[in-house]
Amino acid sequence: MPESLKFRLSRREVWLGMGAALAATACKGPDEAIAGGSAGLPGGWSMGEALPFPVQEIYPCLHDGAIHLAGGFIAENGQITGPTARHHAWRPDGQGWRAQAALPVARHHPHLVSYAGQLYAIGGFQASSPAAMWEMQGTGWRLDAAAGRWDAAPALPRPCAEAVVLANRSGGLHLIGGRSPAGTANAAWGDQTDQAHHFVLTSSDGRWQKAAPCLTARNSAAGAEIGGNLHVVGGRSVAGGNTAAHEVYDAREDRWRNATPMPQAQGGLAAAALGGKLYAFGGEFFDNGGGVYPESWVYDPASDAWAAIAPMPHPRHGLGAVALGGAIHVIGGALKASGTDTSALVEIYRP
Repeated sequence: MPESLKFRLSRREVWLGMGAALAATACKGPDEAIAGGSAGLPGGWSMGEALPFPVQEIYPCLHDGAIHLAGGFIAENGQITGPTARHHAWRPDGQGWRAQAALPVARHHPHLVSYAGQLYAIGGFQASSPAAMWEMQGTGWRLDAAAGRWDAAPALPRPCAEAVVLANRSGGLHLIGGRSPAGTANAAWGDQTDQAHHFVLTSSDGRWQKAAPCLTARNSAAGAEIGGNLHVVGGRSVAGGNTAAHEVYDAREDRWRNATPMPQAQGGLAAAALGGKLYAFGGEFFDNGGGVYPESWVYDPASDAWAAIAPMPHPRHGLGAVALGGAIHVIGGALKASGTDTSALVEIYRP
């Protein structure tokens, strides 16, 4: 779909994930941000190098020493223009965000993940028209960096998006929860429903297999791998709203258990692991007029306890979080609930 195509949305669609305003941001360079911090920001936070364009509903990841970002909803002149196929990477070398091989098709919510030395883009939504903006996908791609192209990856057993996708050091690429079509219809956001399914890919040329389902059917959660265990936190369900649920998967036993919930229910958040701990940032809520959470948290598996850390300088949802160089880069997202004020911000948290 051309990125210049403007979508006319119902109020409900706007409330569920689109937006209409562009947030212009000015950011310091990465060297200044990491080394010296930024005046006026709360403890632990500094400004990173802004993205080339505002983008939300993203799942960036670390691959081959670089932060990779591909797909998402982009904004132009104050209006969301639809999904993008753009792909950029950032390294701490002073060269900034650099364009890479674009995705074969524009998608929003594609899950980027590094697994077995390869970069994957899995699932997400395509938009063939203003009336079919939420066409959920089960296909994905692997990047052939040498050839400058994306090749087909093993397809998921069913279309899926808004899931948690994690690589496990003990083996396997895991897709957990999210939403999938409830029936044959697959064009509008309401055509899909929350899932507790769990699929695992154990070889780059194999097929996704079923694993133990997670304990809570939810979408827009976040997670990370710590010590061989997969942690999934927060998220929301269509019927129940935001959740504070925190579940841990042991791949050796193919078993889930409950861990201490987040101190606050947050959906549309981002998470990353650093130093053996789990960090969670942002998210949105829709009751009481809606808004975005400034609260940030750290979880210590050794004590099974959460603690508050300095809140986000610019609260956002639909963002990404990637650990690199002893810090966590909190990337993009939207400054208001449902996508209003899509942002190019990158903020860096260092414990």
